[in-house]
Amino acid sequence: MPSNPIPPSHKILDSFPYPPFVFNADGTISRNCSMFPRAEANPDSDSHTQVLTKDIPVNQSKNTSVRIFLPRQALDSSTSTKLPLIVYFHGGGFVLCSSATSIYHDLCQNFATKLSAVIASVDYRLAPEHRLPAAYDDAVDVLHCIKTSQEDWLQKYVDFSSCYLMGDSAGGNIAYHAGLRAVAQVDNLFPLKIKGLILYKPFFGGEKRTETELRIANDPEFPSDFTDLMWALSLPIGVDRDHEYCNPMVGDGLKLLEKFKPLGLKVMVTGGFGDPLFDRQIELLKIMEQKGVKVVSHFDDSRHRTEDFCDPVKRMALYGYVKDFISSPTVDAQ
Repeated sequence: MPSNPIPPSHKILDSFPYPPFVFNADGTISRNCSMFPRAEANPDSDSHTQVLTKDIPVNQSKNTSVRIFLPRQALDSSTSTKLPLIVYFHGGGFVLCSSATSIYHDLCQNFATKLSAVIASVDYRLAPEHRLPAAYDDAVDVLHCIKTSQEDWLQKYVDFSSCYLMGDSAGGNIAYHAGLRAVAQVDNLFPLKIKGLILYKPFFGGEKRTETELRIANDPEFPSDFTDLMWALSLPIGVDRDHEYCNPMVGDGLKLLEKFKPLGLKVMVTGGFGDPLFDRQIELLKIMEQKGVKVVSHFDDSRHRTEDFCDPVKRMALYGYVKDFISSPTVDAQ
């Protein structure tokens, strides 16, 4: 019997003209690398790039790392003002992509310049080889690594009192759970202070389909059967989609949300009316508001989960939303 049983929902891959991965006999997967080109880091300060990039190991035994994006303006600035830090978690259903995937490399470069911030893009372990909570563990490892690192770029240019956790899709899910873990051990993270979460179309689910999931069940980019497959590959073996890693309406996370207001954390949630997971995002937004969390939301007519990354107009709007969120007054801790 394979160590990671192949779920029945894997048949959905037969409908893809170019499947993003194929299954191996032992239940692991081989990813279609041609679909996800990589970009190399460039730490050379003599190059003419607007953003310098460097990969820093986090845990060698787990083969995890973080890619730092430093805007050149920090090097050229005559002031000693330090920059906010955004710890970014890429999407890909917990199964695909990395911090070096071109779309995420380019996105983080743009965030670094548009927001005048240092970006730390996390290369966490992927499922099904490493099922949840492996990605959450890696997220917290990165926070501890950053706070203790002697890396020059972090020590010289980062304002450790102004840190935000951000992610898209599955990365939004990771940012959320990393935020919950961070508030549970806030003293252990000092001097790193998490000021907020930025959840871009976060990936959540549940056993019972929502109205939007039923209405857009056959979405060409994100059909329900495909989301089921992602969850089957990433959740611990033997649990269903009403596990707290998937469904934020259950589990201990709801109690941890109550710590956000006393600690002064704020949250931004974005989504699209045409996204099959729209109802899940609204549900999360409402429960956070009920817990007293300061929530800023931005919903538009987008359907594709990465549409804002590809459409120049929507991309500029996204930069604006995030910049306004970071620069907005913080919540008074109580």
